Amino acid sequence: MRSKLLSAAAMALALMGGQGVAHAQARPPVAAAAQTELSAAQRAAVLSAIRQAVQSSYVFPDRAPAILARLDAAQASGRYDVSSPNELAGLISGDLRDASQDGHVYLEYAPDRFAAASAGADATQALSEIDAAAARRDNHGLSAMEILAGNVRYLKIDAFHWVSDETGRAYDDAMRFLKGGDAVIIDLRGNGGGASEAVQYLVSHFLKAGTLEITFLKAGQEPVQTRALDNLPAGRLSGTPLYVLIDQASASAAESFAYDVQQFKLGRLVGAKTAGAANNNDFFPIAPGFMLSLSVGRPVHAVSGGNWEGIGVAPDSPTSSVQALDAAQAEALRALLSTTTSDAAKTDYAWALTAVEARLNPPMVDAALLQSAPGAYRNYVVTMQDGALVVARPGHPLWPAPRKLQALTADGLFAVEGLDVLRIGFKDGALQLWWKDEPAPRIIPKT
Repeated sequence: MRSKLLSAAAMALALMGGQGVAHAQARPPVAAAAQTELSAAQRAAVLSAIRQAVQSSYVFPDRAPAILARLDAAQASGRYDVSSPNELAGLISGDLRDASQDGHVYLEYAPDRFAAASAGADATQALSEIDAAAARRDNHGLSAMEILAGNVRYLKIDAFHWVSDETGRAYDDAMRFLKGGDAVIIDLRGNGGGASEAVQYLVSHFLKAGTLEITFLKAGQEPVQTRALDNLPAGRLSGTPLYVLIDQASASAAESFAYDVQQFKLGRLVGAKTAGAANNNDFFPIAPGFMLSLSVGRPVHAVSGGNWEGIGVAPDSPTSSVQALDAAQAEALRALLSTTTSDAAKTDYAWALTAVEARLNPPMVDAALLQSAPGAYRNYVVTMQDGALVVARPGHPLWPAPRKLQALTADGLFAVEGLDVLRIGFKDGALQLWWKDEPAPRIIPKT
């Protein structure tokens, strides 16, 4: 289940623990009356309830005085004298975050979840139904699967949902897909976290069964351990090169998986340092429609003996979030090229790598070459349109419209739009047709 980690805006999700570990989850709308304005008495009651929860439940009691002092000063100054519930939640969240230096401490206006959490004996079931609906709508957080060039298998995970007897089956399908790859990329950019059960299920595919992963510590309770699972219908993916994409918006449970990958040396992290939210949280309903998130426990990793709270998880290959996927694919292809003994595989990897490297570092083609390229080359006609070269095959039924050429190298090798098996070059006044399965180009002189 998931929560939001606040930075400049609500942008991420929080870590959940299973088997007694505090948790929270996604929230689609349910029938609940939303309040448009707050009275002074209601604002005072909200702040009083927050103070009580911080004093009784926050995992770091030594930070409580600073939090309370910040709330008191803001209230006395009139900072909280607003009528909008959402505005009040934003103001209080900023103060809670700054005073605690804990991304899992915040207030949100969520009348739907407040109603569910206040349903007495039915609260757990009501919240579970909300969470399950969100998970199903999001395909359990598994938003994209793709075979990239070079048979690099890609999986995007937007959030770590967990619905018993459902989410595991979705992951099983995803893992079977990944197993067919020569390398695997798991994309956690923008993933704010969610359920620790989902992290445990995912990482188990890369660990030996029974491996101790995380120990959750919560005051007054016995430690809760999570270990790599034994029963995995899709089997394990150990041995397949693994790359995980991270960025500043990767938080909580997403960081937990990234931290596992790094600490257990399961693969490489590509991108930017993560948010630094390790603690596991719980939610407290605050009338008249708020939910207060507080850290109530902390994880201790089996390898490091620590966690990533306030530090984040640093990438092995730093790059921008925008370029992380191409950077990881390039890294994977170079590694595969260096280890394969198959000539066919080498051709495939090298072909793919040329395109990826061109996206990472777009080449500058000599202006004279661009000016000389247009013309007729037997059945091919090259023209310049809107500053770009295009190639046409007039009358060819499988080439009904001109295709744009995209520069791959500075010396005049181009990719053909929508036709990955063909590349075109220009040399000595002739057109070169480089077909993927042919060792040398076909030369067509200009006519």
